[in-house]
Formats: sequence, structure tokens, C-alpha cells
Amino acid sequence: MLNYFWVGLGGALGSMGRFWLSGLIARHFGEVFPLGTLLVNVSGSFVIGCIAAIAEPGGRWVISPSLSTFLMIGICGGYTTFSTFSLQTLNLVRDGHFLEAILNAVLSLTLCLLAVWLGHWLALSNAASKGP
Repeated sequence: MLNYFWVGLGGALGSMGRFWLSGLIARHFGEVFPLGTLLVNVSGSFVIGCIAAIAEPGGRWVISPSLSTFLMIGICGGYTTFSTFSLQTLNLVRDGHFLEAILNAVLSLTLCLLAVWLGHWLALSNAASKGP
């Protein structure tokens, strides 16, 4: 039951972070292209890649299953916005912004996969360079 509490708390924190960053980006760059959602998804993918590398069995650092659940399912789950991405992409298509819709889909997939790989690689590289 305690894991549900940690997932809920992490989800709330992640959602607040997403709301803040998406709003900040929208105020500075406009809302025609969903740059805020893209940046949230890329940064969330990077962070979850780092955490996954750290939390792997036999990894350099030991993270309890509860902490891993809080960080990955709670915070990252609340922070990343794939459903928002999907709706925004659909709205771009409906509004006739076909190029922006394709660009959003391609950039989101490519950059998020790259970010999760980079986060995973950096976390493992940093652990290996510290030595025993």
C-alpha cells in the first residue's frame, strides 16, 4: 500500500513540474508548435534512462525498489506527457498544420529515444569511471 502513496506523490510532483515547464516554454516560444511537451518528453526520457541504469540489478549504485518506483513510475510517469503529445499532434492535423504534426511526431520519437539512451549511457559511464 505504501508504494501507491509514493507513486501518487511522485506523480503529483512530476505533473507539477510538467505544468511549470510546459507553461514556461509556451510563454516564451508560443503554442503553435508544442515545444514545451517535446522538451518535457525528451528530458523525462533522459531522466528515466539515468534512473534505469542506476537501478539495474548489479548496478553500481543500489536504489531500493520503493525509490525506483517513486522516481520512475511516480515522478517520470507524472512528468512525461505522451497522451498530451498525442492530442496536440491530432490537433495540429485537424488545424491543417500537417508539417508541424509530422515534425512533432518525428522529433518526439527520435529525441526521446536518443535521450533515454544517452541518460542510460551517461549513468553507466559515470558509475564505471568512479572505480570500486
